[in-house]
Amino acid sequence: MIVQKELLNKIKDFGLNSYEAKLWTALLSRGVATAGELSDIANVPRSRSYDVLESLERKGFVIMKLGKPIKYIAVPPSEVIERVKKNIKDDADKQAQVLEKLKKSELLTELNALFSNGIETIDPVDLTGALKGRKNIYNQLASMVKQAKKNILIMTNENGLVRKAEALKNHLLRAKERGVKIKIVTSNISKNNAAVKKLQSASQIKYGKPAARFIIVDNKNVLLLASDDEKVHPDYDFGVWVNTEHFAKSMVGLFDRVWQDASDKKK
Repeated sequence: MIVQKELLNKIKDFGLNSYEAKLWTALLSRGVATAGELSDIANVPRSRSYDVLESLERKGFVIMKLGKPIKYIAVPPSEVIERVKKNIKDDADKQAQVLEKLKKSELLTELNALFSNGIETIDPVDLTGALKGRKNIYNQLASMVKQAKKNILIMTNENGLVRKAEALKNHLLRAKERGVKIKIVTSNISKNNAAVKKLQSASQIKYGKPAARFIIVDNKNVLLLASDDEKVHPDYDFGVWVNTEHFAKSMVGLFDRVWQDASDKKK
């Protein structure tokens, strides 16, 4: 049986390696077969077939049929998806429980102390970094918002406002509850009503002409978005993180000038 390479690559999304994908598709084409038969069909070395089929059995893709010779029965793909989904969820729940325990452990206290002692000796110039990919950028933004103590200043365009409404709304609401003052300057564009409603409960929003895309936390922690988000793919979005008061001061000045010229109402 010849299975197209493209199909085998897609099957790997089920969490299978190359040999597992080949043997499983071979079994799907037969329904029931021995390891030797599947090895010949899938062009997988016989010395590996039993180990691979045992792995597929553990993952819930096949069932071993009792008898001699040992045969294997294919599990319907629709059922496999449900099993894989359940396994992923169970594993994630277990890992989440482990992480929750770590949050309250002495280990985390010791690690935080180690980090705090180390960070005090670092030159501010060293507290800069490049962030590649929108996912990494928004993870850093969320971290900054969660650490905010006094204020958060956000300058963004319409698309950025929509993304921040989805990714940061809950973090911004919790920041507001801590007494953090939040200001946002965004574009004079009308189609972001839903995003605005999500953020209005957490922040003061004005509409003007954003000169850049950035977020400033506590007048010292800055993340500057350096790419044109309308032209760059999310995976190639690029940001620069700087944690120095000197640089942040100039960015705060830029924000204040745009804020003064902005309006409370859309035009």
